[in-house]
Amino acid sequence: MPTVHDFSAVALDGKTCNLADYKGRWLLIVNVASKCGFTPQYEGLEALWKQYQPRGLTVLGFPCNQFGHQEPGTADDIRTFCSMNYGVSFPLFAKIDVNGDGAHPLYRFLKHAQPGVLGTEAVKWNFTKFLVDPAGAVVKRYASKDTPADIGKDLEKRLAA
Repeated sequence: MPTVHDFSAVALDGKTCNLADYKGRWLLIVNVASKCGFTPQYEGLEALWKQYQPRGLTVLGFPCNQFGHQEPGTADDIRTFCSMNYGVSFPLFAKIDVNGDGAHPLYRFLKHAQPGVLGTEAVKWNFTKFLVDPAGAVVKRYASKDTPADIGKDLEKRLAA
């Protein structure tokens, strides 16, 4: 059965990253955007990354321009925005599509593994989050409105188990 570890993605710096490199770690995979009402969640995602990284969490950000063209910038624009405004230090990837025929294979897998409300697979908006366990299984999907602080409470329980 496939897992998240079977996929690769291009990092913001243009290098291919094999997600198998994250075996043994919890992953929070998020489609992000710089000009979205949820963009301030970058601050909370960075806080989660810093707090839980020593305990096995990695946050992975995937910029996406499919929702209201809220991520129009280049890789350099995205890197600068995230660094200057939110101090983002977690891994960011090259801009991708999360829905439609051009959806990145990782996102096709995530959406199928953890459908949304009423079984719909489509990502509804920016800052939809997927939690992946250390074995690469997708264990939970969070909506855009689910804050990193709320996710931290869930993470705390899972990491303590």
